[in-house]
Amino acid sequence: MSKPVLVGVILLAIVAALIVWSSTGLREHRVEVCITYGGRSVCRTASGATEQSALRQAQDNACALLTSGVTGSIACGQTAPDRVTWMR
Repeated sequence: MSKPVLVGVILLAIVAALIVWSSTGLREHRVEVCITYGGRSVCRTASGATEQSALRQAQDNACALLTSGVTGSIACGQTAPDRVTWMR
């Protein structure tokens, strides 16, 4: 195997290892959030490096299905969830 090919394979392996390592760290906190807005309810699950980021992501995902437009998204995002379930 030539030297440039060997270096490329090693770099590819390092990049793949970094991707796997960084993505497993993001799943430290996992939560399901259920929200009712505009007469409709939806539940969504999200993961994050912190509890706050996981909770925000799950709520944003739920609100994206319940609303359209910036005003609705902001109002839904400020609505208290009906249920928050932390998962392991």
